[in-house]
Amino acid sequence: MTGPSRAPAAHPRDSTPYPMPHARIRKLALTRFRSYVTAQLVVGEAPVVLTGPNGAGKTNVLEAISFLSPGRGLRRAQIADVGHLPAGSSQPEAWAVSALVDGALGEVRLGTGLETPEATHRRCRIDGEPVPSATAFLDHLKVIWLTPEMDGLFTGPPAERRRYLDRLVLAVDGGHGARVNALERALRARNRLLEENGAPRFLDAVEHELAELAVAVSAARLETVARLQAEIAAHRDDASPFPFAQIALDGALERLIAEMPALAAEDRYRAVLRDNRGRDRAAGRTLEGPHLTDLQVSHGLKGLPAARCSTGEQKSLLIGLTLSHARLVAAMQGLSPVLLLDDVVAYLDSDRRAGLFEALARLGAQVWMTGADPAAFAALEGAERFSVAPGRISPVA
Repeated sequence: MTGPSRAPAAHPRDSTPYPMPHARIRKLALTRFRSYVTAQLVVGEAPVVLTGPNGAGKTNVLEAISFLSPGRGLRRAQIADVGHLPAGSSQPEAWAVSALVDGALGEVRLGTGLETPEATHRRCRIDGEPVPSATAFLDHLKVIWLTPEMDGLFTGPPAERRRYLDRLVLAVDGGHGARVNALERALRARNRLLEENGAPRFLDAVEHELAELAVAVSAARLETVARLQAEIAAHRDDASPFPFAQIALDGALERLIAEMPALAAEDRYRAVLRDNRGRDRAAGRTLEGPHLTDLQVSHGLKGLPAARCSTGEQKSLLIGLTLSHARLVAAMQGLSPVLLLDDVVAYLDSDRRAGLFEALARLGAQVWMTGADPAAFAALEGAERFSVAPGRISPVA
């Protein structure tokens, strides 16, 4: 059995990789997924670059890899919609994604997909054996991504930043996704009871569970933000083309947890929920809790909120955050994640491209990148390059 690839020790700002083993996808197979009836890629240690015209299917490959982690993938698509759509049909087919991975526990085959077009939940397997969900994949590899759709993260609604935050947490805490889902169910149950004028004893029971989940979710977010901020500070480089970020959480419950033990915060939040039943009933929703928390990000050198920075600065901040998060995952898990960068270099100038390629080399993780122009990757030495056309992926000599 093969173990994860290992990189030599290096100073953090050298051009050689960090002393950290990394997860690696060795073989990726797609069956009736998006634009591909069937496709297979076999790759090695080098960065993987997929180039081709817009609409050729480059992002589809990265999306397939993103399904090797919990959730709905980097596009947040409905599971039934990612199947291949045959010509003249309105019903996407059942689909499958499988990968041979050198992961945390050695060589393993991960697979996921829909068994029938009508299925509502994807099935997941490890070495052919069923597992309850894709959360089990986290024992073998972590996948981090950056896509053009995330460019508006800092100026968009808080819900987008919470979703981003929860993916940051999930990469270092595999149980976080289940807790967030349970929190959302508890909130819906409370809102429904308020709407139906449910008995106080039922509300007491729901609010008891809700407070436990709320504090657990908030505490995990706080811990991850604190660790990520420490990671950013440890690798701060004011000369980097990707400015360091200052990050913090803005939420009433997070402030409570910072002031008192978790059990006391649970009791305080239960009292808030009980006292606010009338107000929340009138509003039709719960008006306080971690479902309203916001992630605050600012430009470290300028001390300026990210939302007020230029578009280029926001892009650079997001790239820097992604690299810092990858380092944090590697430090906490002992294994660098697989990094998916969709069309990231297209709007970077030559200096920032060079800075990104150097930072990726230091990181030492397996990186999959896409772009329309092969020339944008000319400075990326040793990359494995593939040309993508509709329904077809071909290696480039």
